[in-house]
Amino acid sequence: MLVTHQIKSTNLKINLTVSASKAEAPTTGLASAKPDDERVQQVHSIHEFDAALGASKNRLVVVEYAASHSLNSSKIYPFMVDLSRSCNDVDFLLVMGDESEETRRLCERENIRRVPHFSFYKGMEKIHEEEGIGPDQLFGDVLYYGDNHSAVVQIHSRDDVEKLMEEEHKIDGKLIVLDVGLKHCGPCVKVYPTVIKLSRSMADKVVFARMNGDENESCMQFLRDMNVVEVPTFLFIRDGKICGRYVGSGKGELIGEILRYQGVRVT
Repeated sequence: MLVTHQIKSTNLKINLTVSASKAEAPTTGLASAKPDDERVQQVHSIHEFDAALGASKNRLVVVEYAASHSLNSSKIYPFMVDLSRSCNDVDFLLVMGDESEETRRLCERENIRRVPHFSFYKGMEKIHEEEGIGPDQLFGDVLYYGDNHSAVVQIHSRDDVEKLMEEEHKIDGKLIVLDVGLKHCGPCVKVYPTVIKLSRSMADKVVFARMNGDENESCMQFLRDMNVVEVPTFLFIRDGKICGRYVGSGKGELIGEILRYQGVRVT
């Protein structure tokens, strides 16, 4: 059985219902866009929301559902603005759930009960969501679900694995580290920033790749064939053969195992 960890929210439930009159403008700075947060698009209706998702096509879209009276919403929002500046291949949306009847209906449709709530979309499909997270978790989620340009090879099938093993790196003798995870896996998200950093610092000797086992049946069958029963699992491959594995999300342990399979004595 594949093992995942569920992140639980500690935020209190909020009331997103607004009166018939226009909602009072919040004082947190969330409701009105400022020059420094122009990459965060605030949407005010279901129509605007669906149009924004459609315009993003296959880009990652990160949506913060917030409320004017939520202190935690106002605390996390500046960090999302910072992320929007550095992640040019990711689109960011803001929905103020208590702004109007329109945004309340949007929150109801998306089953939003607590804020801050973050949902991640690709191709109009919700692929992940989190409640009550902090900046580090948000950063990790954006990397994990929106990583398109790092040195980590994205694997989508067994054929991709075999091509990587046989055609590309069997001759050059580089160690291949295959990060096997799931789409919804807290430990997988937690360790992924380390994988990205290592892929850059070890690029001359190690090739890093990743696969989400639940992406399709081909990937899931690969997990079964490799007897992967917990995630994240890191498979170490050299000369076209799997020579070992590490199960877990410990940064130090992962680095130690990589060095060991490179032939470096670790004490």
